[in-house]
Amino acid sequence: MKRKRVKELLAGTANGEKVLVKGWVRTKREIKNVAFVALNDGSTINNIQIVIDLNAFPAELLKDITTGASIGVTGTLELSQGKGQSVEIQASDLTLYGKCDPDSYPLQKKGHSMEFLREIAHLRFRTNTFGAVMRIRHAMAFAIHKYYNDRGFFYLHTPIITGSDAEGAGEMFHVTTFDLNDPPRTKEGAIDYEADFFGKPTNLTVSGQLEGELGALALGEIYTFGPTFRAENSNTPRHLAEFWMIEPEMAFWDLNDNMDLAEDFLKYLIKYALDNCREDLEFLNKMIDTGLIERLEFVVANDFVRLTYTEAIKILEAAGRKWEYAVGWGRDLQAEHERYLVETHFKRPVILTDYPKSIKAFYMKQNDDGLTVRAMDVLFPGIGEIIGGSQREEDLARLTGRIVELNLPVKDLWWYLDTRRFGTAPHSGFGLGFERLILFMTGMSNIRDVIPFPRTPRNAEF
Repeated sequence: MKRKRVKELLAGTANGEKVLVKGWVRTKREIKNVAFVALNDGSTINNIQIVIDLNAFPAELLKDITTGASIGVTGTLELSQGKGQSVEIQASDLTLYGKCDPDSYPLQKKGHSMEFLREIAHLRFRTNTFGAVMRIRHAMAFAIHKYYNDRGFFYLHTPIITGSDAEGAGEMFHVTTFDLNDPPRTKEGAIDYEADFFGKPTNLTVSGQLEGELGALALGEIYTFGPTFRAENSNTPRHLAEFWMIEPEMAFWDLNDNMDLAEDFLKYLIKYALDNCREDLEFLNKMIDTGLIERLEFVVANDFVRLTYTEAIKILEAAGRKWEYAVGWGRDLQAEHERYLVETHFKRPVILTDYPKSIKAFYMKQNDDGLTVRAMDVLFPGIGEIIGGSQREEDLARLTGRIVELNLPVKDLWWYLDTRRFGTAPHSGFGLGFERLILFMTGMSNIRDVIPFPRTPRNAEF
């Protein structure tokens, strides 16, 4: 008999059909000669109730059906007599696949702290909260690919190992085959990278953007979706050393086109979750963040406010607040400033544009004022910046001048500059941090809790 998922069975009708279901026991309770088992297989937040006649099965088998055990159940799908579910399974055959010692199993029937669950990240998927988060994460990944595919974008696989630093920040993980206790050295005593696997220093990528631009300037519209890495020693609820990024790049698009795409893209993803992840969102709305669904629906229903960085600074300076981080033109905005604009002043998502070039990356298109660049950041409630992007500098002289000004290695970016030499074109793009999106979509408060196995300073467990 073919196994059926719990989600499919709960959506069915009680017609006495014989079914097979497999999963893990969440709870078991006995009343007189009957046991009631709540079974979950990960397909849904909801359990299906298994009704077991205690006299019909060996006691040795029944005693091992405990919380956490994995079992297979064959039985008939009947109308449920209890509250909370429409159907249940009257068991006629039971198979025990894996025992679970009730004394040592760490997931007991009680509330567990997020900190404790991070210590057992290999098991936390079995909780309702993390099951919901991971199903939403999957749905968002699928929706991202669907969104871009349906709009004619091409999925470009950009390298994970790279010799360039897209942001110029220098906080990168190095990749080498050297024996770190005895690396080869030059006559001058420096490490001899010519003897390394790639013949030069290489790192884990911080962004697929630069390579994405190369693809866009031939294929038109592309997007990347892959892991990125930052060796930033930030132990905060908003930072990971390994995270996923979605980065579209579009030839012949200007900053306004870029903003239109970012807003439409985010609204599409949120609506997709509201339409396809309702049960999980309702659970998270009840247990994690009681304003979650209302906030998601609000973002979909309202236009994002668009204003310049300069206008935003004026608003912040006039706010009459004492900021932890000083506000002033030329300073980067901090989360407290971004959230004030979104949550207090405008009460809706905000797109800020035209930042000072001194606080932005070398590849952003310079405005004619010589002071600002065609940058854009999308700011969300509870999160702050969720998307960062810009119109890219297509002018070879300006781009080269900016690279030199920032003391970046021009010779290492020859391939990037070639796109400005051979048929350059206006183009734009942005990056969306996938985990920041999932934080917003789930109402979770710590970014470590929206990725299966978080990588943070001093933590590479599992």
